[in-house]
Formats: sequence, C-alpha cells, structure tokens
Amino acid sequence: MDRSTNVHELKQLVKDFCEARDWDQYHGAKELAIGVSTEASELLAHFRFKSEKEIEEFFKDPKKRGEISEEAADVLYFLLRLAQRYDIDLASELKRKIEKNEKRYPVEKSKGSNKKYTEL
Repeated sequence: MDRSTNVHELKQLVKDFCEARDWDQYHGAKELAIGVSTEASELLAHFRFKSEKEIEEFFKDPKKRGEISEEAADVLYFLLRLAQRYDIDLASELKRKIEKNEKRYPVEKSKGSNKKYTEL
C-alpha cells in the first residue's frame, strides 16, 4: 500500500478515526508530541541491548516483525495526527529538510562518515 497511498490520504484516515471518537479535545500539540515520543520509545525498546545480528533475526520472525511494525505504525499515527491537526505539510517539510541537509552534509565530506555536520 505504500506505493499507492499518499500522505494526505493517511492524514484523512487518522482524522476520520479520531473525529468519529470525539478525540480532538485530547489531541493538542503537546499531547500528540508526547505520543510520538512515547511510541518511539516503545519502538526503541525492541532493540535495546540487542546486537545487529539479533536485530536482523527479529525481522525474519513474523511475530517480532509484527510487533516492531505495529510500534512504527503507532509513531506514524501520532505524527500524522499532529500534522493533520496543525496543518503541517509533511511532504514539503521533508523535502525542505533534505535540501537543508544536502548543504550540511555534502557528499564529498560526509560519504561514509557518521559525523555531525558541525564536525565535518
């Protein structure tokens, strides 16, 4: 579905789901940002203290892969809801951020390096 679904459709899906439940009252910017962080932490917990080999095995195990995928969807849900409620154009902002990072991380200086742009 990633290939055939756009961001606007996903934002509308989340909007319809939440409005049917009268959740706008609980979905202020602060609460939604907390939700992004909380769900991202739950995603991260799957990888804590695991080796790269163990992590690769997780993605081969349908049950574990499903758990990780569900946490990733939870992060996306809260991010989409924040963007939907506060009119953030995620596609435009991502493109703008990539352009900014292209200047910060020129290929000739950053290729193969994990240094922050301030260290290049």
